[in-house]
Amino acid sequence: MTGPDIAHLLDAARADGRRRLLGIVGGPGAGKSTLVAALAGPEVAVVGMDGWHLANAVLDRLGRRDRKGAPDTFDAAGYVAFLERARSRAATVWAPEFRREIEEPIAGALEVPPDALVLVTEGNYLLMDEAPWDGVRALLDEVWFLAPDEDERRARLVARHERHGRSHAEAVARADGSDAANARMIAATAHRADRIISY
Repeated sequence: MTGPDIAHLLDAARADGRRRLLGIVGGPGAGKSTLVAALAGPEVAVVGMDGWHLANAVLDRLGRRDRKGAPDTFDAAGYVAFLERARSRAATVWAPEFRREIEEPIAGALEVPPDALVLVTEGNYLLMDEAPWDGVRALLDEVWFLAPDEDERRARLVARHERHGRSHAEAVARADGSDAANARMIAATAHRADRIISY
């Protein structure tokens, strides 16, 4: 799957020196990580929203572990604050990275250096209009919404869960449970995107 290129964003940033922020949105298994990996380059930094997952210990304490991935299982205000900082090219900005092999975020794992003209950020909730997520959209110069075939999205999601240690039954339960609920919520925000990429 390939989407539109980002040459226009790079050209705009070169013209005025201002970093551009591109958001990639889609439900679980939509192909966000695949697309942003293809867009990454010497002048393009990539930071996923998943780095702002609350730690598992915190989710356990709050009673939200079984809903991990829902909007209230992230430090959304912290993510908004990162995007505000990342608009400036004055200094390096460090960001956390979510590691699927341990299902936890790692602080300070991703670098957004001053010479990055474009920051690509991907995640589920970039287009939500409920606080504090509603602060995200205004900070992004452009947002693309990924809309794959639903059967294909679900199949990829089940396979991903299995790769990370879940049994087939557990993977299906997760894909058809909290992941499906989140996907419906995310799909309802597609109208706020600049581009919808169907495939």
